[in-house]
Amino acid sequence: MAGHAEVKLVSNAMANATRRKIMNMLLEKGLSKADIGRAVGQSMLDYHLQILQQAGLIKIENDTVNVTDFGRNFMESKGEKVERIEIKDARPVELVEIKQLLPCIADTTKFRMIARMGPPLGGALKALEPLFPRGRYSERIGALIIQKGTVLITIYSTGNVTMTMIRDETHARELLEELRRTINDAIAKGITPAPKERVRVDPMEVYRYLPGTNCRECGEQSCYSFAIRLVSGEVGLDMCRLLQEEKYTTRLEHLRSLLAYL
Repeated sequence: MAGHAEVKLVSNAMANATRRKIMNMLLEKGLSKADIGRAVGQSMLDYHLQILQQAGLIKIENDTVNVTDFGRNFMESKGEKVERIEIKDARPVELVEIKQLLPCIADTTKFRMIARMGPPLGGALKALEPLFPRGRYSERIGALIIQKGTVLITIYSTGNVTMTMIRDETHARELLEELRRTINDAIAKGITPAPKERVRVDPMEVYRYLPGTNCRECGEQSCYSFAIRLVSGEVGLDMCRLLQEEKYTTRLEHLRSLLAYL
């Protein structure tokens, strides 16, 4: 049985998101330090590898990093191994066209956009979810929904892309180009990144997208107290009647995206 010191070393090693990502990668196969650096970043890479090695989770030989038997057993016993979806058969995407640029319903100083990227990513789109800190894949609509600041981006498996709350067409093209590069870099590597950490949702962030009228129709004293209960999972968005009105459509989309991280 492992002693207290050994348990502490392992707990410390696995308490960091970057080190958990490295371990998930190594469960597939041994990798060079350069490969790991490209996937997780070079910042403090040697430090992270040293911590994992001290805990007995990995071994480093001739610049190649492998998970140890102890490390593999630990990950599997904790249910840490996550199935990774291959995307090596997907083809690089390009921006085909921007179809429409219309005023946003919620804020007429901003725009919503419909564009198309091709070829369609189909089922490979789900595998790209971990690339985006504020992204989630919806099985129901077959789309990857990404929040980037106040902008909400939806990439459909058919190739269509929608954006809300953009400044203008130039802003839209900048975001689309960033998406294209991120997706094509992943396709070039041919394997899905390790799963992302869940993002903590702050009640104040949710409150920003509520009507802010403090009407109390939901049964709460204020919109902020309603936001707190939303984040805790005690109530649903359907409890706010105002949000169901057409003028709040974009806000409702943002809230659904935010609450998907809970």
